Amino acid sequence: MNQDYIKPDNWSIIEEGFDAERVKSSESLFSIGNGAMGQRANFEENYSGETFQGSYIAGIYYPDKTKVGWWKNGYPEYFAKVLNAPNWIGIEIQINGENFDLAKCKSVSNFKRELNMKEGVYYRSFEAVLQNGVEISAKITRFLSLDNDELGVINYEIKPLNGEANIVFKPYVDAGVHNEDANWEEKFWEPLEVKHSENEAFVTARTFKTHFTATTFMQNAILLNGNSVKQNPTEVQKTADKIQFSYEVKVEKSETVSFQKLGGYTVSLNHENTQSAAQNVIAEGLKIGYVNLLENQKQAWSKIWEMSDITIDGDVKAQQGIRFNIFQLNQTYLGKDSRLNIGPKGFTGEKYGGSTYWDTEAYCIPFYMATKDQQVARNLLTYRYNQLDKAIENAGKLGFTNGAALYPMVTMNGEECHNEWEITFEEIHRNGAIAFAIFNYFRFTGDYSYIPEKGLEVLIAIARFWHQRATFSTKKDQFVILGVTGPNEYENNVNNNFYTNYLAKWCIDYTLEQIEKVEKEYASDYSRIISKVNLDSAEMAQWKKVADNMYLPFSEEHGVYLQQDGFLDKKLVKVHDLDRSQRPINQKWSWDRILRSPYIKQADVLQGFYFFEDHFSKEQLEKHFDFYEPFTVHESSLSPCVHSIQAAGLGRMEQAYTFYLRTSRLDLDDYNKEVEEGCHITSMAGTWMSIVEGFGGMRVKDDALHFEPRIPEQWKGYSFKINFRNQILQVSVEANETKFNLEGTKELTVFVNGKAVLVEPNTLVTV
Repeated sequence: MNQDYIKPDNWSIIEEGFDAERVKSSESLFSIGNGAMGQRANFEENYSGETFQGSYIAGIYYPDKTKVGWWKNGYPEYFAKVLNAPNWIGIEIQINGENFDLAKCKSVSNFKRELNMKEGVYYRSFEAVLQNGVEISAKITRFLSLDNDELGVINYEIKPLNGEANIVFKPYVDAGVHNEDANWEEKFWEPLEVKHSENEAFVTARTFKTHFTATTFMQNAILLNGNSVKQNPTEVQKTADKIQFSYEVKVEKSETVSFQKLGGYTVSLNHENTQSAAQNVIAEGLKIGYVNLLENQKQAWSKIWEMSDITIDGDVKAQQGIRFNIFQLNQTYLGKDSRLNIGPKGFTGEKYGGSTYWDTEAYCIPFYMATKDQQVARNLLTYRYNQLDKAIENAGKLGFTNGAALYPMVTMNGEECHNEWEITFEEIHRNGAIAFAIFNYFRFTGDYSYIPEKGLEVLIAIARFWHQRATFSTKKDQFVILGVTGPNEYENNVNNNFYTNYLAKWCIDYTLEQIEKVEKEYASDYSRIISKVNLDSAEMAQWKKVADNMYLPFSEEHGVYLQQDGFLDKKLVKVHDLDRSQRPINQKWSWDRILRSPYIKQADVLQGFYFFEDHFSKEQLEKHFDFYEPFTVHESSLSPCVHSIQAAGLGRMEQAYTFYLRTSRLDLDDYNKEVEEGCHITSMAGTWMSIVEGFGGMRVKDDALHFEPRIPEQWKGYSFKINFRNQILQVSVEANETKFNLEGTKELTVFVNGKAVLVEPNTLVTV
């Protein structure tokens, strides 16, 4: 049974009723962010129940030393983790001398959380009876400004319901925080300075080892019945890493006191003097004022939704799911800074270290290319180019030479920092996803300039890696790739994973094609690159030999490419014959048992068919889908979206719809029973792909948009927008017709089910 407490709503995530068992899950689901910082939906006031406190700053990390008793050459020196940042949201509250704590109240009623995704604002409200008999109602509003991404805003309203109340607000900033996943309870922040002035306070701290400096700040104000109360703190408590103010207010029955707190982070990534920067942020925030900050937030989100929204008519849960996914993606990364990337948990948790994975290239780039300016996607590609030297260094540690690059499975700064051997050294397919993203960027945007400027160097280094990683098998008279893990992490250290081998072959072929094109059309770039990387025709001939003779495991009996050489040696019991009590297997079985089983964590062979569907026939796709999907447990968040897209392509709409719901509501319904650890941010881009590429059938072929629109029977219609080469195309699909609307001044020819359709600007075209 999946969780089912989130109320269906088109634009909001809503929880009604207070349940301590749900707190950690809700902290994940109601998380907020603005691309530069984010936080879980922790309560501002003290809460003694079970909670996972977490605030995070983009680009700030810690290299946690890897400790193992069996060190091997090449093993990563550290496991990077996103750091729990100093806490700026905290507001202890005393009411008539009693510390307010929802876990200790006599009763809590009318409790409601709402994450309004249209506005980008998180609301919470409730009524509570304290142990001392005081009854209150409370309304809290919180948001992280999109316009000023160093600023967060809280408005905490309290109304006494059964008599006057003496209320003490005790806001604080605290750098003495712990990480949920910390080893040995260590701390990661070194306090440098604590300062305050009137209603402002600043705690400046520096990370150990990496020496990122952050000033965490707050500014406080009080309003009584909407009128400002001029008041400085009655008490200031300071330690080396924390500062806390006290404000005392007498509030009559049914009066409303509002405590407004501005806070956030200024960091050394962006400022030389973080404290003076913090003062500037506060000054700007005060100048704009709470009401206008809130209105500006709504306007900023309105602009994002204008381009990235997907509407679904007739299915509220499906609508809520896709908007939640789009919202979280935009909260996590807005493309302003090429130093940043997208962690699998975004700002919602610490799992996976908050680092960059291949998810960005395989899943996220299509979303950002189509819903933002192409510069955003280019920034994501540039991120990898800027880390090419590190990728070459990583490969060197494993014995590769001559400028071969192995991009890390997990990274913050280009260094490998993943400490699971079978992932770090065997899951080498990530190299292929990075090359594919370069190809995909050009295919969609038509911007070839990236390849001669930066991309070709990356492709050459990756091709060199594949050439060296392949082994010539005299037995097979072909090249093989041994000891790998594919996207399906339930098979480790296997030989000839189809997806990996196919990617290696394609990477080499594609790189050789681009070298030839750049030589012909960009002579100066060609000379610069060839000289820089010291590449000659003899080496390229060796590459081609590997690509032309790559072994791809195939079963004549079943007529399918095999996941890996030994797949048919397994006992092929399908998932539907597996007792439900054994699911999810990653929580019920030993790792040994999983590895020996036929069960697939996520699309593997089918991932290859997704990337390269034009290399295979529909009949081949159908055969492989029918063979592998029955063995797939979809215990990776990245799995359902690929299956949804492919099921839609095969016309299996009920199956496609089921997979769509699973990917879109993976966290909202907690399919994998782990949402309290954070949301699956990178797979959310796959949800977008499920609609646009799956149901919409969108593809780019020969510089033109192609569509094969389909619609689940549960929907009356759906629509989305695509920014295709600086032209905004709206696509609206209903059961019997598809409509196109084009913004701009130039006409655009698209193809619907293979037929050319001319779309003129600002003219509705119905097919």
